[in-house]
Amino acid sequence: PAVRARLDALDATAFARAPYDARVAAQEDLALPALPTTTIGSFPQTADIRRARARLVKGELTDAAYRELMREEIARVIRLQEELGLDVLVHGEPERNDMVQYFAELLDGFAVTQHGWVQSYGSRCTRPSILWGDVSRPAPMTVEWSTYAQSLSEKPVKGMLTGPVTILAWSFVRDDQPLGDTARQVALALRDEIGDLEAAGIRVIQVDEPALRELLPLKRADQPAYLDWSVGSFRLATGGAAPATQVHTHLCYSEFGVVIDAIRELDADVTSIEAARSRMEVVGDLAASGFDHGVGPGVYDIHSPRVPSVEEVRSLLERAVDGVPAGRLWVNPDCGLKTRGYDETVASLANIVEATRSVREGVAVPTA
Repeated sequence: PAVRARLDALDATAFARAPYDARVAAQEDLALPALPTTTIGSFPQTADIRRARARLVKGELTDAAYRELMREEIARVIRLQEELGLDVLVHGEPERNDMVQYFAELLDGFAVTQHGWVQSYGSRCTRPSILWGDVSRPAPMTVEWSTYAQSLSEKPVKGMLTGPVTILAWSFVRDDQPLGDTARQVALALRDEIGDLEAAGIRVIQVDEPALRELLPLKRADQPAYLDWSVGSFRLATGGAAPATQVHTHLCYSEFGVVIDAIRELDADVTSIEAARSRMEVVGDLAASGFDHGVGPGVYDIHSPRVPSVEEVRSLLERAVDGVPAGRLWVNPDCGLKTRGYDETVASLANIVEATRSVREGVAVPTA
């Protein structure tokens, strides 16, 4: 009843942040350079990380010992990013078994399975969670990890959340009420998490929606209603964020031109998008649509072990600068690095940083 009463009490103000220009001004003290570099969130999940999680599940490792191992991995990832020279850091997500299951285990209204594996893509499998009831958040889910990571660096460290549409897309969801109602329940839980991250001093928060395009109905007649509730649930999740909090989102590979208006309506301060494989094709869609927020078209295809050269990354960045004002352009890989190995990851990120520094020299943009 409390969840439903909260939904009934919502008004239009819950879905809107301050105007974008006001937010840009409020975020200037982040003191980011031109073409800020970052990653999407996850770093390689090594065999040691997976082994520790398996031992925890079997009862062979205490929760305290497991958490200490994860803190050691987070510290290592923070040090690595500082050594590479990245501008906005991530904690690497070593504690997360899956970007949806992790949250489902911590939210009321979900059940998870031990052996409910389904094929995700290629040889990779996942265990979709079961969203069966009204969704609420009994306690903070990510604050401990994010604040620990931020304590290790003077640079901003992103808080990392999975968005409501993606949580629904990659779960088995109750069908006795409209999906939009369920999405708003998840959004309210994430809204509370964002508030706690802000209170803990986290200034940059990413709410991933890689499945936004994936759930788009095939029938054109059904698409407006879907885009209305999917965009609305994201805005509800992020609508309480202060102007000084920089909200990011990430969308995975797809034909973005079909949903470019919806991406604009998300009203994220920065949107990272897969673009390396298409050689920055999305930049044309962004320019044609008048997209005027921060954007990070990917420069490193993480679906391959191949390491992009400095010259290749520089070429992609130069194409991006031709279509997006440099003051709004971010530099990042296409997607998370969970499935990659550390050798290729380090080499690729080093080349990205070097290429970015080279391109910075040729563009004149104010620091913001």
